[in-house]
Amino acid sequence: MAGVPESHTGWTFITSHARVLAAIADNPNIRIREIAAHCRLTERAVSRIISDLEQDGYLSHTREGRTNTYRIDPDKVLRHPAEAGLSVASLLSLLVQDESERAGAPAAAPERRLVDADA
Repeated sequence: MAGVPESHTGWTFITSHARVLAAIADNPNIRIREIAAHCRLTERAVSRIISDLEQDGYLSHTREGRTNTYRIDPDKVLRHPAEAGLSVASLLSLLVQDESERAGAPAAAPERRLVDADA
């Protein structure tokens, strides 16, 4: 069946809801078909996720002709108690590509130490 992304098995670090939200943050005028291709989901799944995000106030849209323009509420806090107090903006800062990555230019990655070797 054409247009259906190949399936994925196993777990992932990022949920489909976060992927869809990041795709919209990257391009507020993106089409459902483009989100589906980018996130490797079906268009039906993307529509359902957008509906979830709108229902809970994370996302809204306005219709301009045949195009939807989405607006994300960056101050809305994440749903899970383990992320209590973290905003959507903090999540998106990790997921959305910056301009240098989009242009294909190598970005200087800051050095990060995840574990203190002396501990």
